[in-house]
Amino acid sequence: LEEVSFAVRPGEMVALLGANGAGKSTAMRAVTGLLRPVTGAIVLQDTRIEALDAHKIAASGLTLVPEGRQVFPELTVLDNILLGAYTRSGVDRAAEVEVLLKRFPRLRDRLSSRAGLLSGGEQQLLAIARGLMAKPRILLLDEPSLGLAPAMINELFDVLATLRDDGVTILLVDQMAALALTVADRGYVLESGRVVRDDTAEALAHDPALEAAYLGHAEAAQ
Repeated sequence: LEEVSFAVRPGEMVALLGANGAGKSTAMRAVTGLLRPVTGAIVLQDTRIEALDAHKIAASGLTLVPEGRQVFPELTVLDNILLGAYTRSGVDRAAEVEVLLKRFPRLRDRLSSRAGLLSGGEQQLLAIARGLMAKPRILLLDEPSLGLAPAMINELFDVLATLRDDGVTILLVDQMAALALTVADRGYVLESGRVVRDDTAEALAHDPALEAAYLGHAEAAQ
């Protein structure tokens, strides 16, 4: 990454787009403290966090739903959800779990099942539910549609649209650029570690620069 700058405002969903190797996941890892920036600032609600350890960044309200979901397969679905609240105190866990189950009804019948027995799509919903249990100031979603069946991808993006409408602040990285732009408010296009375009989601959806970023300029021109 070099001279990368982007912002996510409260209540906004922002898509970070680009081809494999463009730097999207690296940016997510840098923001969450899993990688340490050499220079520059990362600011969460007027507080610089780039020097904090990853667990302190998470406790400050920045929650990552990682690529590959990374649920705890031997724990139950319920225990996976409850782990999302480990940094919080004074939580009515039962009430908050119930709110999440209304949002993710697929998980209700699987609460006592081991998370490793869920389908890939159900594990992704579980990972998002676990992230929401942290009550984050901003939720980072890294490639949530990766490896999912088409029907499950559509269900996932319906969930993301609902979260956006409910005012959850989200930074979204996903290879499904067209779908990502249907739920995002704004987007940034990364190419070779740099931001090459930023605009409203509607404008980016019709911008040939986005196609060029995914295919390469020469191939896109053809």
